[in-house]
Amino acid sequence: MLFVSWQAACNSSALFLTAAAQNLLCLKLAEELGIIVANPWVSWFQAASLPAIVSLLATPYLLYKIFPPEIKDTPEAPALAAEKLKLMGPVTKNEWVMIGTMILAVSLWIFGDAIGVSSVVAAMLGLSILLLLGVLDWDDCLSEKSAWDTLSWFAVLVAMAGQLTDLGIVSWMSTSVAKLLESFSLSWPAAFVVLEASYFLIHYLFASQTGHVGALYSAFLAMHLAAGVPGVLSALALAFNTNLFGALTHYSSGQAAVYFGAGYLELPDIFRLGFVTALINALIWGVVGTFWWKFLGLY
Repeated sequence: MLFVSWQAACNSSALFLTAAAQNLLCLKLAEELGIIVANPWVSWFQAASLPAIVSLLATPYLLYKIFPPEIKDTPEAPALAAEKLKLMGPVTKNEWVMIGTMILAVSLWIFGDAIGVSSVVAAMLGLSILLLLGVLDWDDCLSEKSAWDTLSWFAVLVAMAGQLTDLGIVSWMSTSVAKLLESFSLSWPAAFVVLEASYFLIHYLFASQTGHVGALYSAFLAMHLAAGVPGVLSALALAFNTNLFGALTHYSSGQAAVYFGAGYLELPDIFRLGFVTALINALIWGVVGTFWWKFLGLY
């Protein structure tokens, strides 16, 4: 159950643009290379929807067969859940405000381009509502150390990626790799598979999805472009990939440490299942995504 939840978190992070911090960073870095995704929230959701939903439905069943749980029958669970809900009591005023604010923010993220509201303005508006109505106070904001850490790293990583692009390092690297791929007479679909697989497997060397994006996303996107892969397809596929390798190891993402820290998963099982589910996701996203992205006109 824990590993299924972990896998679901990775696929759901790939499903929505606003589901993970690194998603927005990916699109920002893509802009640095001239790849503009129109109406990003909707475009992202459209491209990810079918493969992500198929993966969310198929992965629990496959993991159940590969790694069956010790307890398969829990008849007392519904009664226990009902008791816990009763103890929680009815929905409070602040919770209703939170629900309404989230609906407003997500609506603005979806339709913001049409009405001229940027995603940053939508996020700040949502935060302002929560602060003004007392759902949050400034101490709550200050206590979110991980959010401030992410914000600080974003500034550094975006600036660093921009400098690498301006200095020609990214273009030099991408051109060199493109020439190497050309020497093997690879078509752009074959180059796409090789580059995506390389980008995924390299994450064994990283302990952060955001760090991986900052270090390699721009370079790999430039390699895709140099190999002739369509720009928007390249940008989105790499971004989806960034979420999917979040369950590769116990150190592959922030949530990975939380799931491993629960103490229910043995380290050998994590590496084994991480690799197996990587193959499952590659198969689902590769096969389903190929037809779906063709239907959407991404290539």
